[in-house]
Amino acid sequence: MGKPTGFLEYGRAANPCEPPEARVKHWNEFHPPLDIPERQRQGARCMDCGVPFCQSGLKLGSGFTGCPLHNMAPEWNDLIYHGNFEEAYKRLRKTNNFPEFTGRVCPALCEAACTCGLHGDPVTVRENELFTVEKAYELGVVKPQPPQVRTDKRVAVVGSGPAGLAAADQLNRRGHSVTVFERDDRVGGLLMYGIPNMKLQKSVVDRRVDLMRAEGVEFKTGVDVGRDLPAGSLAAVFDAVILCCGAKNPRDLKVPGRDSWGVYFAVDFLSSTTKSLLDSNLKTGTYIDARGKNVVVVGGGDTGNDCVGTAIRHGCASVTQLEMMPRPPAQRDALANPWPEWPRVEKTDYGQQEAIALFGHDPRLYQRTVKEIVPDENGNVKELVTVSLRPHQENGRTVMVPVEGSEETLPCDLLLIAAGFLGTESYIPESFGVDADARSNIATAPGSFRTSNPKIFAAGDTRRGQSLVVHAIAEGRSAAREVDEFLMGYTNLI
Repeated sequence: MGKPTGFLEYGRAANPCEPPEARVKHWNEFHPPLDIPERQRQGARCMDCGVPFCQSGLKLGSGFTGCPLHNMAPEWNDLIYHGNFEEAYKRLRKTNNFPEFTGRVCPALCEAACTCGLHGDPVTVRENELFTVEKAYELGVVKPQPPQVRTDKRVAVVGSGPAGLAAADQLNRRGHSVTVFERDDRVGGLLMYGIPNMKLQKSVVDRRVDLMRAEGVEFKTGVDVGRDLPAGSLAAVFDAVILCCGAKNPRDLKVPGRDSWGVYFAVDFLSSTTKSLLDSNLKTGTYIDARGKNVVVVGGGDTGNDCVGTAIRHGCASVTQLEMMPRPPAQRDALANPWPEWPRVEKTDYGQQEAIALFGHDPRLYQRTVKEIVPDENGNVKELVTVSLRPHQENGRTVMVPVEGSEETLPCDLLLIAAGFLGTESYIPESFGVDADARSNIATAPGSFRTSNPKIFAAGDTRRGQSLVVHAIAEGRSAAREVDEFLMGYTNLI
């Protein structure tokens, strides 16, 4: 390392954050970057640790540790420190197709595994990554690089989320002719409509898609393969097909009153807002509006938090978030959850911070769920009967069971279900004639991305279930490598 003692000399400094009271008035990103000298000092904090767990990408305990893309963080952190920003981007680009996405929305598995974090604060790896790619755009380093030689092979990619884009990018760079089919009206899948604008501005997605178009990737939007376009026609025309259709089958609430008006899945709430925002700056009125309403969100994860932040920007009267699990500890349990495992600690995210600032209290209610949805005389939801939960050991695993007599009533005009996803939508494997596994994901051979049809492959959430953007990119890259070997008999993709 260029600065072996940097981690001793410099403290961790994150990008500043616009105050909640100000940022809820707009839909833009709200973390301005550090100045360049400070960013270089943050690069200098990357220590000469010998074994960089940050790039391991291994399953450890119940989760993963380190970057699934095996990003060479120590190398480009050192290059940042020395001011060699162009070379830093080139090292970053070797393993990550879209650092402008992961630098914004990744939970930073790399930082959880950073050796500096064992007894102090980890390196700002994610923000260093974001600085590197944005600086590369600014310097003109990121520009179209179409392949000089084309093969005669054609590949169809179904779905333009992070897995589909990564697979398409890799195979196009190899020289294959790639067509990406997207059922929505814009390219990006989860990146476009599943993640709110204040976390990932859509101009960032469009910028990368335009670059891929200039490099030769063809995009066809508004095409729902398996419905609008027979799945069999793809297999007949293309030499290989990669299914990257996501895991969009939402987990529902099975309680009395579920058919009341004003109950929506989180993905529909978020996507309707983003689409209206892009189409008309919310002037169309075609989105699910939380303005003036008492909003309750079922689910304590990232999607639930996104619903909280979005409802606040709509101008909701109140917002409550129900989390069925117990409140996580404030600090890592060194015995039950040791480094470099992902720290299972309480995280107060941007939406919850905003709710605290505007309403004066944390919106989360732990160990509580909906028992009944109560409609008014017109069938619109007006309140919820909730019930407390307690942990119970059943067949060697912990389940949450209701506490008798703990019912409470919450006012509710809009109920958003953010309870996760069960797997890919059933018409996808059915239309392509491929097998699904017990979790309704598309099944592939062990250690492979090939389905029961040797010409059809699967990657991303449609194969592994709901997961992170960084995992989806890693899956897309790995699937592309296997497809390339299938087409050519060998591969030089990494």
